[in-house]
Amino acid sequence: MTTYSAKPSEVEQKWYVIDAQEVILGRLSSTVAMILRGKHKPTFTPHIDTGDHVIIINAEKVKLTGKKRANRKFFWHTGHPGGVKERTMGQILDGRYPERVLEKAVERMLPKDSPLARAQFRKLHVYAGTEHPHQAQKPEVFDFAARNPKNKR
Repeated sequence: MTTYSAKPSEVEQKWYVIDAQEVILGRLSSTVAMILRGKHKPTFTPHIDTGDHVIIINAEKVKLTGKKRANRKFFWHTGHPGGVKERTMGQILDGRYPERVLEKAVERMLPKDSPLARAQFRKLHVYAGTEHPHQAQKPEVFDFAARNPKNKR
């Protein structure tokens, strides 16, 4: 018996649309990372991009458990003396680009800094509102909130 190894020409990629309204951030991002890598398929091969495309809508309405919205802080440095800046998760979600919270959560769950990881991350499409421009791909609805009662708050 030999081990199956998928070839790039054999890979069939689907499109899924997930509604993130009232869904827990960590649970959603771990499932999305698994779909982007292709680990939900029996033909998963670690060195081939076997994952599917994921469209996430309503990213601004994602939920966080506990006090993470107020207490979790992100820091960066501007490069100038005394230039350490900080922003809370709530400020990011209420700000101009709330979809970045979900993008970063998924990106940090994918393999680090390789051409394969970049190709997998490019298949993630996150939108703050309910509209998305991918109707031509005929995405299937992936009802993440109904899979487990803990997924929705």
